Amino acid sequence: MNKQRRNKLEDLVQYKKEGDSIGRIILNRANKHNSLDFLTMTQLIEKFTLSRKNEDKCVVFTAKGKDFTVGDDLKYTYNLLNDINNFPEAIKFIKKFQDVTRVMLNHPGVLIAGLHGHVIGGGFEMLLSCDLRIAATDTKIILPELGVGLFFSNASTKLLPQIIGMGKAKELMFLGEEISAEEAYRLNLVNKICKPQSLERILKKTANIIIQKGTISLKIAKKLLNENFDKSIEGVLDSEEGALITAGESEEAKKRIGFFVKK
Repeated sequence: MNKQRRNKLEDLVQYKKEGDSIGRIILNRANKHNSLDFLTMTQLIEKFTLSRKNEDKCVVFTAKGKDFTVGDDLKYTYNLLNDINNFPEAIKFIKKFQDVTRVMLNHPGVLIAGLHGHVIGGGFEMLLSCDLRIAATDTKIILPELGVGLFFSNASTKLLPQIIGMGKAKELMFLGEEISAEEAYRLNLVNKICKPQSLERILKKTANIIIQKGTISLKIAKKLLNENFDKSIEGVLDSEEGALITAGESEEAKKRIGFFVKK
């Protein structure tokens, strides 16, 4: 592979630091509407792993071009599924897609997705792993998997009902109808909606609010919110007790509490 080709491949997903505590991950396959093939997902995993290594307290996840993502690269998927010799590659592709969700859910920082344009199928299901989703009013969400004979991914059969309830999750998945930004907000699929020209400003504002929180307590809050959803009350109380002790023992907590006491 020549250097020019390699550089082109490396640009499918971009990562950059925005200050000391914020990372930015950008889908950069606009000519393909940011569709997701094996290489793009590999690079997503690499960039989220790099962000974790850099100890980003907050990660803003955005995309270049007209659409955030149209989901699976269907031409790529079709070629895999229609060649029996490619079946092992199809399995690797599926596993890679699930690994994207693993690396996102396990990231200790707060992940904020900034949605615009079409957000389709596995592309949206991937974003269920983000902690917050902010959508421009031109956002259109579609879950078409059952209509094309495929199935859902990225733990969406668990995460989607948790977010919007089982009844609505079944409706969205079974019908596969287009969902507007306004409807997504009403369903709690997204946390905020805004005009397209305001999206970047609101993403930055939200990220800057988050990074002001205590580093250790923020990590623990995300961890327990994710882990405690299915626990018994006793299990939740026990995990919170341990978290309070861990956070309270930190030097950061002592400094922050001292600041408020001395006011």
